[in-house]
Amino acid sequence: MILENLHLLFFKNYDEANLRFSPHINCFIGDNGSGKTNLLDAIHYLALTKSAFTAADAQSIKQGEEFFVVKGRFCVPPDDVRDTIQCSLRLGQKKAVTHNKQAYERISDHIGRFPVVLISPYDTDLIRQGSEERRRYFDSLISQLNHEYLELLISYNHILRQRNSLLKLAYDRQGYDRDYLLVLDEQLAPAGEQLVQLRQQFLAEFTPIFQRHYQQLADGREEVTLEYKSQLPGVDFAHLLRTVERKDLALQRTTVGPHKDDFIFLMDAGSVKNFGSQGQQKSYAIALKLAQFEILAERKQHKPLLLLDDIFDRLDEKRITRLLQLVAERTFGQVFLTDTHLDRTDRVLANLSEQISRFRVENGTVTAL
Repeated sequence: MILENLHLLFFKNYDEANLRFSPHINCFIGDNGSGKTNLLDAIHYLALTKSAFTAADAQSIKQGEEFFVVKGRFCVPPDDVRDTIQCSLRLGQKKAVTHNKQAYERISDHIGRFPVVLISPYDTDLIRQGSEERRRYFDSLISQLNHEYLELLISYNHILRQRNSLLKLAYDRQGYDRDYLLVLDEQLAPAGEQLVQLRQQFLAEFTPIFQRHYQQLADGREEVTLEYKSQLPGVDFAHLLRTVERKDLALQRTTVGPHKDDFIFLMDAGSVKNFGSQGQQKSYAIALKLAQFEILAERKQHKPLLLLDDIFDRLDEKRITRLLQLVAERTFGQVFLTDTHLDRTDRVLANLSEQISRFRVENGTVTAL
């Protein structure tokens, strides 16, 4: 899969930008804060209809403007079909996503069509931060692979918001409609149980791929694994919701369910967060992303876009060498990377035979080199 071009209008620090890309390697060169990462984020928007770095879509509108537009054309194998995708948002309105100028009935129908993998210095946040960060990562990955999972997740979160609103209302008014609460519980329970089953099935397939990539990065010195921690296996979720009802009312939120689950990262049976070195944590995070790339490529039958953000500044030579080895072996398809120094980028990529396009990024302007 190839992204042939990209058009931006009032996106983050850009007034306007038009870029045409190499089908192989594309380098964005510029100082920190110039807007290099924003170009990767625009590509992420086209693939997943959301930013990789900011939670609210409105934060992607250039300061002082009222809307943004991100538009690009993909070439998708095996028939090399051209698909033009546009994401736009105007303040006070809903985000719009179109496919060949036709609006999706539901934006969720877009997810998974154009897979993407981002490797950035912030990947170790998956290890260092709380369970929400890990759930978000795996939910996004599984949703790209399995539309049933995405629909279940959307449904579960919708019912969960209704239940939490009722719990808060009950607390504020010193009373509540228990019959309505039980109806919500009966709707939430099957969706939650199915989500847990699909997460378990996914992790059983994903873990061996992840372990293989870690061994290649770390020369096989440590044994690593992933565990899924959930309250639900072997438990009737509807019954569990009833047993914590008084607690939920007191706390005004739902305290059990897959929205509280976690993915446990282990190394030699110990916590990577607590016992892994900085280098081990980086290898662990990169192995997760390489496994993500492999499983997406296998299931979608075409290679995802690979976005590499600031890796030359943040990763050591060994890990960069491994990534570039995979690039040289054509493991990856189209690659987009950012760096602060053109001479370093040219030196690192000098032995690659792939077609390379370079762009200079300066304060929200982009120039092909």
